[in-house]
Amino acid sequence: MIFGCGNVIMGDDGYGPAVVDELHAHYDLPENTEAVDVGTCVREYLFDYLLTEEGRPDRIIILDAVDFPDRHPGEVFQIRPDSIPAKKIHDFSLHQFPTVNLLQELEENTGIKILILAAQVDFIPKEIQPGLSPAMSTAVKKACEKIVQVTVPVEEK
Repeated sequence: MIFGCGNVIMGDDGYGPAVVDELHAHYDLPENTEAVDVGTCVREYLFDYLLTEEGRPDRIIILDAVDFPDRHPGEVFQIRPDSIPAKKIHDFSLHQFPTVNLLQELEENTGIKILILAAQVDFIPKEIQPGLSPAMSTAVKKACEKIVQVTVPVEEK
């Protein structure tokens, strides 16, 4: 499962949904892979996976924009749930993003592998302003290529 998290009307925060849109428009994902724009509400999916085995994926990729002081705008990188800084944990809670504890529980109790594929924001507006910055638009394409690398079996590449 690939979940694109973010608010498309708040500038670079729309990274996750933009990656999902790009995947659907220009990539052929394997049959067993689904990409979903969850906006600001991925929690319900994750709780379902924690509570029931039915339909549980073996891997979850979460796409979300971050604002880390040591990263460059448009940089795409992997982070582990236990490495999310306190400032971003608060931001995730505003997105109704699951707590870090929920992500860790999913890995520990279900065996689901969690990967957060983050992209460093260039600009998040204070008021509604749809559209990605040029740096984040480039990040969308980079993220799609990384997803293809981790989801498409070697013989299909």
